[in-house]
Amino acid sequence: MKKIVLALSVFGLLACKQQKISLKFLDEYVINDSLVINNTVIGGVSGIDFYNNNYYMVVDDATNPRILIGNISIENDSIQSVDFEKVIVVDTTSQFTKNHVLDLESIFVDKGTINLTSEGSIQYKKDPSIFEIHTDGSFKREIKIPNYFKATSKAKPKHNGIFEGSSKSFDGKGFWVAMEAPLEADGEEPTFHETQSPIRITYFDNESKKATKQFAYQLEKIDKPAKGNINLNGTTAILEYEKNHFFIIERAYQSGYESYGNVVRIFKASINDNSTNTLEIQSLKNEKYTPLKKELLLDFSTVQSQLTDGIIDNIEAITFGPILQNGNKSLILAADDNFQLYGKQLNQFLLLEIEEK
Repeated sequence: MKKIVLALSVFGLLACKQQKISLKFLDEYVINDSLVINNTVIGGVSGIDFYNNNYYMVVDDATNPRILIGNISIENDSIQSVDFEKVIVVDTTSQFTKNHVLDLESIFVDKGTINLTSEGSIQYKKDPSIFEIHTDGSFKREIKIPNYFKATSKAKPKHNGIFEGSSKSFDGKGFWVAMEAPLEADGEEPTFHETQSPIRITYFDNESKKATKQFAYQLEKIDKPAKGNINLNGTTAILEYEKNHFFIIERAYQSGYESYGNVVRIFKASINDNSTNTLEIQSLKNEKYTPLKKELLLDFSTVQSQLTDGIIDNIEAITFGPILQNGNKSLILAADDNFQLYGKQLNQFLLLEIEEK
């Protein structure tokens, strides 16, 4: 009997390991331009998290850093409405916020504390940061980051390419923070041919508030031909959906294509026994390492015909949505429209279904 039970257990484990996951596009919802709540324009959504029956969205606006709180209503596998109910203005009077440029890019809420990441301003020698605020917007605590992420480090972080995405860990014991672009000490920025372009995804422990492990993730090359002088690809959001398994959004942007300059793809990335902990490696160019295993789940070019004017916009935010009618989990994505500073963009929200086979 023990042998039969053991065999069944092993079979069950193998079945779990062989389970495939895929993503299916369900719906899009676009918010009108120039919508205002509490005297603030709705836009610039660069991170989103679901907490206590509300969606918390961080706004990428260094002149007025703020958080939008609202509700996204899902019925019949479609987005019925996106309603904004409250604005939290991040306090800029604390010594910490006075000393930093708050280029806010991601958000998650844990036990009532709002956690934020900022890219800082490398060109002005202002460090990127990870910090906590209270729900009234007041500063609570800064999280210590490895020295190679700092603005003046020998690793040479890229301006506007540091802490872009974050996620609560699946087990609730910590959180992950992902870079947008490689450190110069680690590799090249993605271009039109295959390159070593690793970004670092760092785990921070909740108790110690310190970085305890880290893994490298390789960015894709750029596939579309150049039409302008801006051609880049980077990570914009991350979500740990199962222990050691992530949804990672890569967004390539190329100027010269007007509203069609974005290529957005979602990958599955996994930590396994061979993945190298890169936390203590100062330069990935000079070390051998094994990056996270990755697999393409969804390229939005395959569903462009279902989107407004065929546009996939600047998707920078991802979180879990509600359970769908068929019992599957869902994802909600959001775009940063840059407040229309660079031409026509969309306040775009997307609904996806997570399918397991």
